[in-house]
Amino acid sequence: MLLDGIHVPLTTPFYPDGRLNLRKLEHNVDRYTRTLAAGMIALGVDGEATTLDDAETREALGIAIGAAGAEKVMWAGVARDGVVATLGMIEHAAGVGYDVALVGLPSVLAGGGRVKETMTWFQAVADRSALPVVLASEAGRPLSLQVIGDLAGHARVLGVVDGTGAVGRIGTIKEWTAGVKGTATVTTIFAAVTGRMLSKTAAPVEGAATYIGADSLQGGGTAVAIAAPVSAPSLRTRLRETGFQVLAGTTSGMLDGFRAGALGAVPRMAVCAPQACYEVLAGWKDGDQGLADEKQVRLLKAAARIEEQMGVPGLKYACDLNGYYGGRPRLPYLPVSGAERAEIEDLMQGMRN
Repeated sequence: MLLDGIHVPLTTPFYPDGRLNLRKLEHNVDRYTRTLAAGMIALGVDGEATTLDDAETREALGIAIGAAGAEKVMWAGVARDGVVATLGMIEHAAGVGYDVALVGLPSVLAGGGRVKETMTWFQAVADRSALPVVLASEAGRPLSLQVIGDLAGHARVLGVVDGTGAVGRIGTIKEWTAGVKGTATVTTIFAAVTGRMLSKTAAPVEGAATYIGADSLQGGGTAVAIAAPVSAPSLRTRLRETGFQVLAGTTSGMLDGFRAGALGAVPRMAVCAPQACYEVLAGWKDGDQGLADEKQVRLLKAAARIEEQMGVPGLKYACDLNGYYGGRPRLPYLPVSGAERAEIEDLMQGMRN
């Protein structure tokens, strides 16, 4: 699976009383589908996944995949501390059509330094995962270079999202994993091919049919001809070499990440300003370094305050300003204060959709 481009880490909407608001999740995913984002991550870094029980998690995953366009790469965030529970949730995600599973350190290993346990955890998940696995290396739960380098050779591990924010780390990860070879199926314009795209092209086309003659039916005598379904034209694909896919996991580190070899990015600000984040990538891909720098600088102040300091509550309020439903976070998060709302409004002025 190709992970090129900008991928949106979805927030999870709730009603004011804390119940899961699936209608607003569906609304958000539908709107992100209309953007230039390459994919979306359900229950990822901003999804408050650990506050959802198993039934809510399955509901949220089902609604998100149902509202997403077939061309969008869909990631299932898996925030479970046990191998069995993690594999069970990945199996559910695969069953409803997700493309990859995002797997990070369980909370019991969050302190770091336990390399043997960490390697065993990821290998146990990847060995039996129903989906290709992408490693999540977050600021509070970073993965060591040794762990990433060793896991990069696993056949079911596609890559890593590095959200540690450490300067130069993506370039170092690229160096550590340079010998890993990999390919992805892509379209003729080198865009990702999702499982839902393949399923769609194989599905019968309504109203298009060939006819079975009456003489071919059993029982003899007169019979009405029956329409047989005709499949849609097959999707034309090719292979693209990818190697171990590294993605930048912070908004402020996007451009430096691309320059260091990152194939894509999961900027948290993409949930409230997907266009502004995409413009950084577009400038870099077009070879206009001045424009890419300008677009990156435009995001820095907002990212530093909203993404890095306020976190989920701040990002949710920023979503409300841009036509995406943010709403209140679920406890133990608290909503932003009146002063913080005013500050977010000021920071988002240049990034309204």
